[in-house]
Amino acid sequence: MVPHLTTALTGPLLSLEKSLLGAMPKIEHWFRSQWLEYSSPFYASVDLRNAGFKLAPVDTNLFPGGFNNLNPDFLPLCVQATMIAVEKVCPEAHRLLLIPENHTRNTYYLRNIAALANILRQAGLDVRIGSISPEITEPTYLETHDGHSLLLEPVQRRGNRLVLEGFDSCAILLNNDLSGGVPDILKNLEQTVIPPLHAGWATRRKSQHFAAYNKVAKAFAELLNIDEWLINPYFDHSSGIDFHARIGEEELASKVETLLAKIKLKYDQYGVDQEPFVIVKADAGTYGMGIMTVKSPDDVRDLNRKQRNKMSVVKEGMQVSEVIIQEGVYTFEYLHEAVAEPVIYMMDHYVVGGFYRVHTSRGIDENLNAPGMHFEPLAFENSCSLPDCGGAPDAPPNRFYAYGVVARLALLAAAIELQESDPLA
Repeated sequence: MVPHLTTALTGPLLSLEKSLLGAMPKIEHWFRSQWLEYSSPFYASVDLRNAGFKLAPVDTNLFPGGFNNLNPDFLPLCVQATMIAVEKVCPEAHRLLLIPENHTRNTYYLRNIAALANILRQAGLDVRIGSISPEITEPTYLETHDGHSLLLEPVQRRGNRLVLEGFDSCAILLNNDLSGGVPDILKNLEQTVIPPLHAGWATRRKSQHFAAYNKVAKAFAELLNIDEWLINPYFDHSSGIDFHARIGEEELASKVETLLAKIKLKYDQYGVDQEPFVIVKADAGTYGMGIMTVKSPDDVRDLNRKQRNKMSVVKEGMQVSEVIIQEGVYTFEYLHEAVAEPVIYMMDHYVVGGFYRVHTSRGIDENLNAPGMHFEPLAFENSCSLPDCGGAPDAPPNRFYAYGVVARLALLAAAIELQESDPLA
Protein backbone atom coordinates (compact mmCIF):
# COMPACT_ATOMS: atom_id res chain seq x y z
CA MET A 1 0.00 0.00 0.00
CA VAL A 2 2.74 2.44 0.92
CA PRO A 3 6.15 2.42 -0.79
CA HIS A 4 9.26 2.32 1.38
CA LEU A 5 10.63 5.84 1.14
CA THR A 6 13.26 7.85 2.91
CA THR A 7 12.32 10.78 5.14
CA ALA A 8 14.24 13.76 6.44
CA LEU A 9 13.91 12.52 10.02
CA THR A 10 16.66 10.30 11.38
CA GLY A 11 17.06 8.56 14.69
CA PRO A 12 14.76 6.15 16.51
CA LEU A 13 11.14 5.74 15.52
CA LEU A 14 8.79 7.99 17.45
CA SER A 15 6.03 6.58 19.65
CA LEU A 16 3.20 7.31 17.21
CA GLU A 17 5.18 5.84 14.29
CA LYS A 18 5.79 2.66 16.30
CA SER A 19 2.07 2.36 17.07
CA LEU A 20 1.16 2.65 13.38
CA LEU A 21 3.85 0.21 12.20
CA GLY A 22 2.91 -2.31 14.86
CA ALA A 23 -0.74 -2.21 13.83
CA MET A 24 -0.09 -2.41 10.07
CA PRO A 25 -2.29 -5.49 9.34
CA LYS A 26 -5.19 -4.04 11.34
CA ILE A 27 -4.79 -0.63 9.65
CA GLU A 28 -4.70 -2.04 6.11
CA HIS A 29 -7.76 -4.20 6.76
CA TRP A 30 -9.60 -1.14 8.08
CA PHE A 31 -8.68 0.91 5.02
CA ARG A 32 -9.88 -1.87 2.70
CA SER A 33 -13.26 -1.87 4.42
CA GLN A 34 -13.50 1.93 4.15
CA TRP A 35 -12.79 1.89 0.39
CA LEU A 36 -15.62 -0.58 -0.07
CA GLU A 37 -17.94 2.04 1.42
CA TYR A 38 -16.50 5.25 -0.08
CA SER A 39 -15.23 6.07 -3.55
CA SER A 40 -11.69 7.45 -3.51
CA PRO A 41 -10.95 10.74 -5.30
CA PHE A 42 -9.15 10.22 -8.62
CA TYR A 43 -6.03 11.91 -7.28
CA ALA A 44 -4.96 14.08 -4.36
CA SER A 45 -2.02 15.49 -2.46
CA VAL A 46 -1.83 16.01 1.29
CA ASP A 47 0.43 18.44 3.18
CA LEU A 48 1.62 16.91 6.44
CA ARG A 49 3.39 18.35 9.46
CA ASN A 50 5.43 16.17 11.82
CA ALA A 51 6.03 17.70 15.24
CA GLY A 52 7.37 14.47 16.71
CA PHE A 53 4.65 14.32 19.34
CA LYS A 54 2.01 14.86 16.64
CA LEU A 55 1.63 14.01 12.94
CA ALA A 56 -1.29 15.60 11.14
CA PRO A 57 -2.57 16.74 7.74
CA VAL A 58 -2.91 20.50 7.34
CA ASP A 59 -4.24 20.68 3.78
CA THR A 60 -5.70 18.34 1.16
CA ASN A 61 -5.59 19.29 -2.51
CA LEU A 62 -7.97 17.51 -4.90
CA PHE A 63 -6.33 19.09 -7.97
CA PRO A 64 -2.66 18.39 -7.21
CA GLY A 65 -0.20 20.49 -9.18
CA GLY A 66 3.22 19.04 -8.46
CA PHE A 67 3.58 15.80 -10.41
CA ASN A 68 6.79 17.24 -11.86
CA ASN A 69 8.29 17.23 -8.34
CA LEU A 70 7.92 13.48 -7.87
CA ASN A 71 10.95 11.24 -8.18
CA PRO A 72 10.99 9.70 -11.72
CA ASP A 73 11.45 6.33 -10.01
CA PHE A 74 7.80 6.61 -8.94
CA LEU A 75 6.50 6.52 -12.52
CA PRO A 76 5.62 2.77 -12.48
CA LEU A 77 3.64 3.23 -9.24
CA CYS A 78 1.80 6.24 -10.70
CA VAL A 79 0.97 4.42 -13.93
CA GLN A 80 -0.34 1.32 -12.17
CA ALA A 81 -2.52 3.34 -9.78
CA THR A 82 -3.77 5.51 -12.66
CA MET A 83 -4.90 2.43 -14.57
CA ILE A 84 -6.98 1.36 -11.56
CA ALA A 85 -8.40 4.86 -11.08
CA VAL A 86 -9.41 5.18 -14.74
CA GLU A 87 -11.04 1.73 -14.80
CA LYS A 88 -13.20 2.74 -11.82
CA VAL A 89 -14.32 6.08 -13.24
CA CYS A 90 -14.66 5.26 -16.92
CA PRO A 91 -13.87 1.59 -17.73
CA GLU A 92 -14.14 2.12 -21.50
CA ALA A 93 -11.94 5.23 -21.48
CA HIS A 94 -9.66 5.50 -24.49
CA ARG A 95 -9.34 9.25 -24.96
CA LEU A 96 -8.94 11.72 -22.12
CA LEU A 97 -9.20 15.51 -22.26
CA LEU A 98 -6.95 17.15 -19.65
CA ILE A 99 -7.97 20.70 -18.68
CA PRO A 100 -5.31 22.70 -16.78
CA GLU A 101 -5.40 25.97 -14.87
CA ASN A 102 -5.74 29.13 -16.93
CA HIS A 103 -2.46 30.68 -15.78
CA THR A 104 -0.42 29.64 -18.81
CA ARG A 105 2.56 31.80 -17.82
CA ASN A 106 3.60 29.62 -14.89
CA THR A 107 6.20 27.42 -16.56
CA TYR A 108 6.64 25.22 -13.46
CA TYR A 109 2.92 24.49 -13.39
CA LEU A 110 3.06 23.63 -17.10
CA ARG A 111 5.80 21.13 -16.29
CA ASN A 112 3.35 19.52 -13.86
CA ILE A 113 0.82 19.20 -16.69
CA ALA A 114 3.46 17.60 -18.92
CA ALA A 115 4.33 15.09 -16.17
CA LEU A 116 0.67 14.29 -15.51
CA ALA A 117 -0.06 13.84 -19.23
CA ASN A 118 2.91 11.47 -19.46
CA ILE A 119 1.56 9.33 -16.60
CA LEU A 120 -1.86 9.17 -18.27
CA ARG A 121 -0.37 8.20 -21.63
CA GLN A 122 1.75 5.49 -20.01
CA ALA A 123 -1.50 4.18 -18.51
CA GLY A 124 -2.74 3.60 -22.05
CA LEU A 125 -4.80 6.72 -22.70
CA ASP A 126 -4.84 9.02 -25.71
CA VAL A 127 -4.41 12.37 -23.95
CA ARG A 128 -4.70 15.91 -25.28
CA ILE A 129 -4.58 19.13 -23.31
CA GLY A 130 -7.50 21.49 -23.77
CA SER A 131 -7.55 25.02 -22.37
CA ILE A 132 -10.63 26.99 -21.32
CA SER A 133 -8.52 30.14 -20.97
CA PRO A 134 -9.70 33.06 -23.13
CA GLU A 135 -6.01 33.57 -24.01
CA ILE A 136 -5.84 30.27 -25.92
CA THR A 137 -7.80 30.79 -29.15
CA GLU A 138 -5.78 28.47 -31.40
CA PRO A 139 -3.42 25.51 -30.90
CA THR A 140 -0.49 27.00 -28.95
CA TYR A 141 2.88 25.53 -27.99
CA LEU A 142 4.17 26.66 -24.59
CA GLU A 143 7.60 26.03 -23.11
CA THR A 144 8.16 24.74 -19.60
CA HIS A 145 11.01 26.06 -17.44
CA ASP A 146 13.20 23.10 -18.38
CA GLY A 147 12.65 23.18 -22.12
CA HIS A 148 9.72 20.80 -22.59
CA SER A 149 7.14 21.84 -25.18
CA LEU A 150 3.42 21.55 -24.44
CA LEU A 151 0.54 21.85 -26.91
CA LEU A 152 -2.57 23.55 -25.54
CA GLU A 153 -5.68 23.57 -27.72
CA PRO A 154 -8.83 25.66 -27.30
CA VAL A 155 -11.76 23.66 -25.95
CA GLN A 156 -15.00 23.78 -27.94
CA ARG A 157 -18.45 22.89 -26.64
CA ARG A 158 -20.72 20.93 -28.95
CA GLY A 159 -24.06 20.25 -27.33
CA ASN A 160 -23.25 18.74 -23.96
CA ARG A 161 -19.76 17.59 -24.92
CA LEU A 162 -16.35 19.23 -24.80
CA VAL A 163 -14.19 18.51 -27.82
CA LEU A 164 -10.98 19.57 -29.49
CA GLU A 165 -10.55 19.69 -33.22
CA GLY A 166 -10.73 16.04 -34.31
CA PHE A 167 -10.84 14.76 -30.70
CA ASP A 168 -13.90 13.65 -28.70
CA SER A 169 -12.98 12.14 -25.32
CA CYS A 170 -14.75 9.66 -23.04
CA ALA A 171 -13.83 11.64 -19.93
CA ILE A 172 -12.45 14.99 -18.79
CA LEU A 173 -9.76 15.29 -16.13
CA LEU A 174 -9.63 18.67 -14.42
CA ASN A 175 -6.35 19.97 -13.07
CA ASN A 176 -8.09 23.31 -12.56
CA ASP A 177 -9.36 23.91 -9.02
CA LEU A 178 -12.17 26.29 -10.11
CA SER A 179 -11.17 28.97 -7.60
CA GLY A 180 -12.86 31.62 -9.74
CA GLY A 181 -16.12 29.65 -10.01
CA VAL A 182 -17.44 27.01 -12.40
CA PRO A 183 -17.45 28.38 -15.95
CA ASP A 184 -20.57 27.69 -18.02
CA ILE A 185 -18.57 25.62 -20.50
CA LEU A 186 -18.09 22.93 -17.83
CA LYS A 187 -21.70 22.74 -16.66
CA ASN A 188 -24.17 19.96 -17.52
CA LEU A 189 -21.79 17.84 -19.57
CA GLU A 190 -22.63 14.27 -20.56
CA GLN A 191 -18.99 13.25 -20.34
CA THR A 192 -17.58 12.07 -17.02
CA VAL A 193 -15.81 14.99 -15.31
CA ILE A 194 -13.14 14.09 -12.75
CA PRO A 195 -12.86 15.28 -10.08
CA PRO A 196 -16.53 16.34 -9.93
CA LEU A 197 -17.26 20.06 -10.18
CA HIS A 198 -18.25 20.29 -6.50
CA ALA A 199 -14.66 19.32 -5.58
CA GLY A 200 -13.53 22.77 -6.78
CA TRP A 201 -13.01 25.77 -4.54
CA ALA A 202 -16.12 27.43 -5.98
CA THR A 203 -18.09 25.24 -3.55
CA ARG A 204 -15.59 23.27 -1.44
CA ARG A 205 -14.53 24.51 2.01
CA LYS A 206 -11.56 23.49 4.13
CA SER A 207 -13.73 23.51 7.25
CA GLN A 208 -16.03 20.92 5.63
CA HIS A 209 -13.02 18.76 4.83
CA PHE A 210 -11.70 18.87 8.39
CA ALA A 211 -15.19 18.21 9.78
CA ALA A 212 -15.11 14.99 7.72
CA TYR A 213 -11.55 14.36 8.92
CA ASN A 214 -12.79 14.61 12.53
CA LYS A 215 -15.03 11.59 11.91
CA VAL A 216 -12.24 9.62 10.23
CA ALA A 217 -9.63 10.44 12.89
CA LYS A 218 -12.05 9.54 15.71
CA ALA A 219 -12.84 6.13 14.18
CA PHE A 220 -9.16 5.45 13.45
CA ALA A 221 -8.04 6.49 16.95
CA GLU A 222 -10.62 4.16 18.49
CA LEU A 223 -9.36 1.33 16.26
CA LEU A 224 -5.80 1.76 17.56
CA ASN A 225 -6.70 2.96 21.06
CA ILE A 226 -4.68 6.19 20.68
CA ASP A 227 -5.49 9.83 21.44
CA GLU A 228 -7.22 11.29 18.37
CA TRP A 229 -5.38 14.60 18.90
CA LEU A 230 -2.08 12.97 17.93
CA ILE A 231 -3.26 12.81 14.30
CA ASN A 232 -5.89 15.54 14.21
CA PRO A 233 -5.47 19.34 14.37
CA TYR A 234 -8.16 21.25 16.25
CA PHE A 235 -9.99 23.78 14.12
CA ASP A 236 -12.80 26.32 14.10
CA HIS A 237 -14.50 28.40 11.43
CA SER A 238 -15.44 32.06 11.17
CA SER A 239 -17.60 33.70 8.49
CA GLY A 240 -18.88 37.18 7.65
CA ILE A 241 -15.36 38.60 7.79
CA ASP A 242 -14.12 41.75 6.07
CA PHE A 243 -10.47 42.29 6.91
CA HIS A 244 -10.41 45.78 5.35
CA ALA A 245 -13.48 47.02 7.24
CA ARG A 246 -12.45 45.08 10.37
CA ILE A 247 -15.83 43.33 10.41
CA GLY A 248 -15.88 40.03 12.32
CA GLU A 249 -12.53 40.82 13.93
CA GLU A 250 -13.60 40.36 17.54
CA GLU A 251 -15.38 37.08 16.87
CA LEU A 252 -12.29 35.80 15.09
CA ALA A 253 -10.02 36.93 17.95
CA SER A 254 -12.31 35.21 20.48
CA LYS A 255 -12.24 31.92 18.56
CA VAL A 256 -8.45 32.15 18.27
CA GLU A 257 -8.20 32.61 22.05
CA THR A 258 -10.43 29.58 22.72
CA LEU A 259 -8.49 27.36 20.31
CA LEU A 260 -5.11 28.41 21.73
CA ALA A 261 -6.36 27.51 25.23
CA LYS A 262 -7.45 24.04 24.01
CA ILE A 263 -4.07 23.42 22.42
CA LYS A 264 -2.28 24.58 25.58
CA LEU A 265 -4.15 21.98 27.63
CA LYS A 266 -2.92 19.25 25.25
CA TYR A 267 0.63 20.62 25.32
CA ASP A 268 0.54 20.48 29.14
CA GLN A 269 -0.83 16.92 29.04
CA TYR A 270 2.01 15.74 26.81
CA GLY A 271 4.76 17.89 28.32
CA VAL A 272 5.28 19.94 25.16
CA ASP A 273 7.25 23.09 25.94
CA GLN A 274 6.57 24.87 22.64
CA GLU A 275 4.24 27.86 22.35
CA PRO A 276 0.80 26.98 20.92
CA PHE A 277 -0.16 28.71 17.68
CA VAL A 278 -2.92 28.62 15.09
CA ILE A 279 -3.01 29.20 11.36
CA VAL A 280 -5.76 31.48 10.08
CA LYS A 281 -6.39 30.94 6.38
CA ALA A 282 -9.05 31.43 3.74
CA ASP A 283 -11.63 28.65 3.94
CA ALA A 284 -11.51 28.24 0.17
CA GLY A 285 -8.46 28.44 -2.06
CA THR A 286 -4.92 27.33 -2.43
CA TYR A 287 -1.43 28.46 -3.51
CA GLY A 288 -0.59 29.52 0.03
CA MET A 289 -2.55 32.77 -0.25
CA GLY A 290 -4.54 34.33 2.60
CA ILE A 291 -2.62 32.64 5.44
CA MET A 292 -1.13 33.91 8.70
CA THR A 293 0.43 32.43 11.83
CA VAL A 294 -1.26 33.61 15.04
CA LYS A 295 -0.01 33.14 18.62
CA SER A 296 -2.33 35.58 20.39
CA PRO A 297 -5.80 37.04 19.77
CA ASP A 298 -4.07 40.44 19.56
CA ASP A 299 -2.28 39.24 16.42
CA VAL A 300 -5.70 39.33 14.72
CA ARG A 301 -6.65 42.73 16.14
CA ASP A 302 -3.34 44.40 15.31
CA LEU A 303 -3.03 43.62 11.60
CA ASN A 304 -1.50 46.47 9.61
CA ARG A 305 -2.78 47.55 6.20
CA LYS A 306 -0.39 45.31 4.29
CA GLN A 307 -1.43 42.26 6.33
CA ARG A 308 -5.13 43.08 5.84
CA ASN A 309 -4.60 43.33 2.09
CA LYS A 310 -2.81 39.98 2.10
CA MET A 311 -5.62 38.26 4.01
CA SER A 312 -8.43 39.84 1.99
CA VAL A 313 -7.82 38.33 -1.43
CA VAL A 314 -6.84 34.86 -2.69
CA LYS A 315 -6.32 33.22 -6.08
CA GLU A 316 -8.36 34.61 -9.01
CA GLY A 317 -8.88 37.81 -6.98
CA MET A 318 -11.60 36.21 -4.86
CA GLN A 319 -12.49 38.15 -1.70
CA VAL A 320 -12.09 36.33 1.63
CA SER A 321 -15.15 36.34 3.88
CA GLU A 322 -14.70 32.94 5.56
CA VAL A 323 -11.64 31.57 7.32
CA ILE A 324 -10.64 28.33 8.99
CA ILE A 325 -8.76 28.69 12.28
CA GLN A 326 -6.55 25.61 12.40
CA GLU A 327 -4.28 24.35 15.13
CA GLY A 328 -0.72 25.01 14.06
CA VAL A 329 1.46 21.92 13.91
CA TYR A 330 5.19 22.47 14.24
CA THR A 331 7.47 20.82 11.72
CA PHE A 332 10.71 19.44 13.07
CA GLU A 333 11.92 18.12 9.74
CA TYR A 334 14.90 19.75 8.05
CA LEU A 335 16.61 19.30 4.71
CA HIS A 336 19.97 20.99 4.15
CA GLU A 337 19.36 23.04 7.33
CA ALA A 338 16.07 24.40 5.95
CA VAL A 339 12.58 23.76 7.37
CA ALA A 340 10.68 21.09 5.41
CA GLU A 341 7.26 19.41 5.31
CA PRO A 342 6.26 16.27 3.40
CA VAL A 343 3.64 16.39 0.65
CA ILE A 344 2.19 12.97 -0.15
CA TYR A 345 0.71 12.14 -3.58
CA MET A 346 -2.00 9.56 -4.20
CA MET A 347 -3.74 8.18 -7.27
CA ASP A 348 -7.01 6.46 -6.40
CA HIS A 349 -6.30 5.22 -2.83
CA TYR A 350 -2.65 4.34 -3.44
CA VAL A 351 0.34 6.32 -2.24
CA VAL A 352 2.48 6.94 -5.31
CA GLY A 353 5.25 9.10 -3.84
CA GLY A 354 5.83 12.58 -2.60
CA PHE A 355 8.33 15.32 -1.98
CA TYR A 356 9.43 17.77 0.66
CA ARG A 357 8.40 21.39 0.45
CA VAL A 358 11.45 23.26 1.72
CA HIS A 359 11.81 26.93 2.64
CA THR A 360 15.11 28.48 3.69
CA SER A 361 13.60 31.64 5.17
CA ARG A 362 10.58 30.28 7.04
CA GLY A 363 10.36 28.98 10.60
CA ILE A 364 9.04 25.76 12.14
CA ASP A 365 5.70 27.47 12.91
CA GLU A 366 5.13 29.13 9.53
CA ASN A 367 3.38 28.27 6.28
CA LEU A 368 5.98 26.93 3.83
CA ASN A 369 3.76 27.23 0.73
CA ALA A 370 5.12 30.67 -0.11
CA PRO A 371 7.43 32.37 -2.62
CA GLY A 372 10.97 31.13 -2.11
CA MET A 373 10.00 27.49 -1.49
CA HIS A 374 11.57 24.64 -3.41
CA PHE A 375 10.95 20.92 -3.64
CA GLU A 376 13.08 17.87 -2.87
CA PRO A 377 11.74 14.55 -4.23
CA LEU A 378 11.43 11.68 -1.80
CA ALA A 379 13.44 8.59 -2.75
CA PHE A 380 13.02 4.88 -2.18
CA GLU A 381 14.96 3.40 0.73
CA ASN A 382 18.32 2.20 -0.64
CA SER A 383 17.82 -1.26 0.77
CA CYS A 384 14.24 -1.49 -0.41
CA SER A 385 13.63 -0.39 -3.99
CA LEU A 386 10.37 -2.31 -4.31
CA PRO A 387 7.16 -1.17 -2.59
CA ASP A 388 6.21 -4.70 -1.51
CA CYS A 389 9.33 -5.69 0.39
CA GLY A 390 7.81 -5.09 3.83
CA GLY A 391 7.86 -8.80 4.53
CA ALA A 392 11.64 -9.02 4.27
CA PRO A 393 12.99 -9.89 7.73
CA ASP A 394 15.91 -7.49 7.34
CA ALA A 395 13.85 -4.59 5.90
CA PRO A 396 14.53 -1.37 7.84
CA PRO A 397 11.71 0.14 9.89
CA ASN A 398 9.88 2.30 7.41
CA ARG A 399 9.05 5.55 9.14
CA PHE A 400 7.41 6.82 5.97
CA TYR A 401 4.58 4.34 6.58
CA ALA A 402 3.09 6.69 9.18
CA TYR A 403 3.00 9.47 6.57
CA GLY A 404 1.18 7.21 4.14
CA VAL A 405 -1.37 6.28 6.79
CA VAL A 406 -2.18 9.85 7.81
CA ALA A 407 -2.28 11.02 4.18
CA ARG A 408 -4.77 8.24 3.39
CA LEU A 409 -6.89 9.26 6.38
CA ALA A 410 -7.11 12.73 4.83
CA LEU A 411 -7.95 11.14 1.46
CA LEU A 412 -10.74 9.15 3.08
CA ALA A 413 -12.04 12.36 4.66
CA ALA A 414 -12.09 13.93 1.19
CA ALA A 415 -14.07 10.96 -0.13
CA ILE A 416 -16.65 11.39 2.64
CA GLU A 417 -16.69 15.16 2.13
CA LEU A 418 -17.38 14.79 -1.61
CA GLN A 419 -20.08 12.18 -1.05
CA GLU A 420 -21.85 14.34 1.52
CA SER A 421 -21.66 17.49 -0.62
CA ASP A 422 -22.67 15.82 -3.92
CA PRO A 423 -25.62 17.83 -5.28
CA LEU A 424 -26.87 14.71 -7.11
CA ALA A 425 -26.76 12.46 -4.07
